Amino acid sequence: MLSKNEILDRLRFATNEFTSFCTGIETNQFFLQPTDKWSIAQNVTHLIAAARITSLAFRLPKFIVRIYGGRPNRPSRSYDELVAKYKLRLEQGGKASGPYIPKPVPASISSSALLAHFTNTMKKLMDAIERNNDEKLDKYIIPHPLLGKITLRELGYFTIYHTYHHLNSIKEKHF
Repeated sequence: MLSKNEILDRLRFATNEFTSFCTGIETNQFFLQPTDKWSIAQNVTHLIAAARITSLAFRLPKFIVRIYGGRPNRPSRSYDELVAKYKLRLEQGGKASGPYIPKPVPASISSSALLAHFTNTMKKLMDAIERNNDEKLDKYIIPHPLLGKITLRELGYFTIYHTYHHLNSIKEKHF
């Protein structure tokens, strides 16, 4: 099980790796809208939306989180167990829905501004996680659109993996 500080370290590293890779992409490639897949810019806006909503779970008063999610009936999964469950859901056809589906992003928004917004949103998420102790990460659950009810610790794991999932998707589909 990863501690809160290990989750934060991995989130910082994933954010930096994602931003560093995307910073070197030419503007026309960054905003190119391929058929049947997201542009790189849309991947970034998807991650921003996910991090913004995820941040709420860590920022809201815990009595609201409890009302919304209930109480955990099991211990937190490990990082690997959570990733395996997410991959299975994707294999079963799971995909983004509702507020997580990005609209086309106009090139008038610069890639550097969009990546700065991503970095800032991830920093706010990490600040929200920082305000929680390790015990709270296992004590509260929230509903996830693909994974069902997961603990806050698992939500941290998911965010780490989700960032890499989109980084790898960009590398595979665009390069």
